Amino acid sequence: DGMNVLFIVVDDLRPVLGCYGDKLVKSPNIDQLASQSIVFSNAYAQQAVCAPSRVSFLTGRRPDTTRLYDFYSYWRVHAGNYSTMPQYFKANGYVTLSVGKVFHPGVSSNYSDDYPYSWSVPPFHPSTEKYENDKTCRGKDGKLYANLVCPVDVTEMPSGTLPDIQSTEEAIRLLNVMKTNKEKFFLAVGYHKPHIPLRYPQEFLKLYPWENITLAPDPWVPEKLPSVAYNPWTDIRQRDDVKALNVSFPYGPLPDDFQRRIRQSYYAAVSYLDTQVGLLLNALDDAGLSNSTIVVFTADHGWSLGEHGEWAKYSNFDVATRVPLIFYVPGMTTSSASQGERVFPYLDPFSHILGSVPQGQSKKVVELVSLFPTLAELAGLPVPPACPETSFHVALCTEGASIVRYFNASEEKAVEEKDGCDDTCRCFDEEPVAFSQYPRPADAPQWNSDKPKLKDIRIMGYSMRTVDYRYTVWVRFYPNNFSADFEDIHAGEFYMMETDPNQDYNIYNNISHGVFFKKLLG
Repeated sequence: DGMNVLFIVVDDLRPVLGCYGDKLVKSPNIDQLASQSIVFSNAYAQQAVCAPSRVSFLTGRRPDTTRLYDFYSYWRVHAGNYSTMPQYFKANGYVTLSVGKVFHPGVSSNYSDDYPYSWSVPPFHPSTEKYENDKTCRGKDGKLYANLVCPVDVTEMPSGTLPDIQSTEEAIRLLNVMKTNKEKFFLAVGYHKPHIPLRYPQEFLKLYPWENITLAPDPWVPEKLPSVAYNPWTDIRQRDDVKALNVSFPYGPLPDDFQRRIRQSYYAAVSYLDTQVGLLLNALDDAGLSNSTIVVFTADHGWSLGEHGEWAKYSNFDVATRVPLIFYVPGMTTSSASQGERVFPYLDPFSHILGSVPQGQSKKVVELVSLFPTLAELAGLPVPPACPETSFHVALCTEGASIVRYFNASEEKAVEEKDGCDDTCRCFDEEPVAFSQYPRPADAPQWNSDKPKLKDIRIMGYSMRTVDYRYTVWVRFYPNNFSADFEDIHAGEFYMMETDPNQDYNIYNNISHGVFFKKLLG
């Protein structure tokens, strides 16, 4: 019998976690998970915005194949009737369950989170989700606002709770139902925080004293950043507290103190998220399922915290595309616990000091589009075949390749030998590459630069990340037939990771890029 799967996906979480070397954050529960897992330190999303990223990794296809770059189309109608990862598990005898934000709600998942294709029962959404953007943040004057920075007293919130708390409770209930029914399950749990507004229980601020909060290491707009590459963070400008600052468009900057407040609240929201993950994993232990359940922890994309003078996602930089990716596989990433032994006891971030180190760490560059084949292989299901060059009529195939082959590779003896190849996997005879892309409506930042609708897209930024560099070209794009003209280059970026890890010094004009361009096209 294959193992169960607990698939945890977080909204807008960059890898600010103890297990990723962050010294400020308090994330004891996720770190504890990492201590029993393999942790990928170079994992990347295919597009740094919610709906396109989620549809991409849940179908195992890239945005150019799902034809979703915004929020307003359903791939089954608009591109091809592709099988999803949960649909595949469902077809293979699993009960598939969705809690919280897994698919992006709305048109892009047919207003149903792709039920009944993907899920055995209708997906659960927290009843308090609808208040997310309401005026629930108390200002200094005692009035309520719809702020970006929003620490709250949970007892004063609608129904006396928050969406992620409700999602944890429902996920725990479902784990117990599955245990009682002895059913094999694929349970996906989607957490909202640290997505904006940064609304979380106010006590988490205590974990981040003001004097410990710094600005981003590079809070300026880089001199040689092409204007098309910049995202003007329009979503945070619409929040009451940011609006009151009258920040100039498109480059700002936000006042230093406010930048620090955002960073402090982002961290506080991450610790609040960590407690929810801790309660969920503790319940997996309680149900006696930790030895028979694969746990995957990831995010749909990252979030800029002032780097390059940018906030939010909406770009091709690492801060927007890089995500945590953690796999716990009983008996593989860790030896199975003996009967009754706890694997994931809940850790209180207010009292827990010691950080735990990952069981295994891989620096291999990997992509979220590989989640589908990887989870299929780990669960002992046939790995879906690699997609042909055009796959609009192929229901089951994947554009990612399983990364299970990296699980046991010790970093010291980096896998030099070429990976064996067959029909079901891509031949990796070179270093691994992660591809991301981002659409723009124009060369210069404007109000719809962050989230252009399909009909307004004129330029696509195709980006390629290897362990050594990030290479991006911004090319002409035709939304009517979803085609890019690589002859018509609007701008380019090239960053060397060793000397410029924050991607501040664009040396695109100093290099000859024939070889990189060819690789990007390939």
